Amino acid sequence: MNMNIFWAIAIVVFGVLEGVTAQLVSIWFVLGGIAALIAALCGATVPIQIVVFVAVTIITLIITRPLVRKKINFRAEKTNADRCIGSDAVVIEEINNLEAKGQVKTDGKIWTARSSDGSIIKENEIVTVEKIDGVKLIVKTK
Repeated sequence: MNMNIFWAIAIVVFGVLEGVTAQLVSIWFVLGGIAALIAALCGATVPIQIVVFVAVTIITLIITRPLVRKKINFRAEKTNADRCIGSDAVVIEEINNLEAKGQVKTDGKIWTARSSDGSIIKENEIVTVEKIDGVKLIVKTK
């Protein structure tokens, strides 16, 4: 097989793979393939083309991965609701996970609540907020 065609096909395959994913998985292989294709067009032997492909792929990965990771890394933005975690709340409607019932009041706001251990928590008890799951507070008795 003509190596020019091989590298062109490899570039297209890696490019399509990159287009299908949103994680920047194969862009470095595309760049390595381009470098190897250029080496093939310049008359380099197959072993040299492979070395160029591997070297360019590794070098671009090493150089760009930390930059890409910074841009892509999703960090959840803390909201004001996060300040509820660790605070005390008053049960204003009995918490019963099996019946999907329960409400607490904390920081002046009423939240749907569930018990972290599945226990039933009676009205007027003081609980501690462990975490937020969607729009529900997960609480435990003090």
